[in-house]
Amino acid sequence: MSEHYISTPALHQWVTDLWLAAGSDTREARLTADHLVGANLSGHDSHGVGMIPKYVLSWQADELQLNRNVSLLHDGGSMLSLDGNRGMGQAVTEEAMALAIGRAKEHGVCVMGLRQSHHLGRVGHWAEQACAAGMISIHFVNVLSKPIVAPHGGSEARFGTNPFTIGLPVAGAQPLVLDFATSAIALGKVRVAHNKGIEVPAGCLIDADGVPTTRPEVMFPADGAAQGALQAFGEHKGHVLAVMCELLGAAVTGGHTIRPETLTHRHAVWNNMLAIVFDPQRLGTSTSFGGEVQAFADWIRSSRQQSGHAGIALPGEPERQRRRERAEAIPVDSGTLAQLDDAAARVQSVRGASPGPLSRLAR
Repeated sequence: MSEHYISTPALHQWVTDLWLAAGSDTREARLTADHLVGANLSGHDSHGVGMIPKYVLSWQADELQLNRNVSLLHDGGSMLSLDGNRGMGQAVTEEAMALAIGRAKEHGVCVMGLRQSHHLGRVGHWAEQACAAGMISIHFVNVLSKPIVAPHGGSEARFGTNPFTIGLPVAGAQPLVLDFATSAIALGKVRVAHNKGIEVPAGCLIDADGVPTTRPEVMFPADGAAQGALQAFGEHKGHVLAVMCELLGAAVTGGHTIRPETLTHRHAVWNNMLAIVFDPQRLGTSTSFGGEVQAFADWIRSSRQQSGHAGIALPGEPERQRRRERAEAIPVDSGTLAQLDDAAARVQSVRGASPGPLSRLAR
């Protein structure tokens, strides 16, 4: 399936205008565009503008709520419990992280639980927000949507892709950001492969019978057909990390874990997140921290490279490389482009206004 290129600034404006037309205020529309286009810029098309069609369906079903703010459920000084009120994840999570960063500056550390946020997107974005304020952050997230990942040894899906993230600021250098799904591949990447008509790498999927496959269509079956499942990364290791993300992200924060009893919505993706944000300066290691990071990075890169590898990357470096490559234009496959055109038409049908089809901006 062919790819089209859209000017990065034009894509950002289109996303902003779409959510303004749907009813978002200026802040929410801008933050949503910043985040989704930022994910594409970082090379994570799975969490980029391709999520918009699902967001629009959720909004039409009155599941995603626009222009919501977080509610303070419990204030323990250095511990905060917040409710996202099913608001746009890109807006309510930015607000939640700002509160956590403020408390970490005041107390040295903040443990923040956020429950009932609509899809909060690429979690690395929130680690980068903390790093920009000089904070280290650790994030455990669960995904309350249709189960899509099979437990290790199981042949049926039981949980979501449950991301785990760490952000580490480095004085005078770019931050190190570890951010990955606990599944072998994110569902969004399977969606992109399905839209492009290509296979996914081996070891990522099983079909409805539990048989390994590389065909992405097993995750998008025709009506009435059984769905396959993603596999956890690293066999039992990814499985147990996903379990801990589920429990820390949801059970500890007062959110729901994924079970038949809690899956009462059709389109929305709810996220619950536990974030630990702390100021490394309070540990009294500020004079040695940066030097140790650089020395360790140099030691890692001194390793002889394996044949076929272009270099040894540290967490966050691939994303920065993609941002340089995509600064002027972002690729969007034909299938995703058609889905985005449909999303704009849906907003038009409800609100009487939209930015029009994205395809008119494609080349």
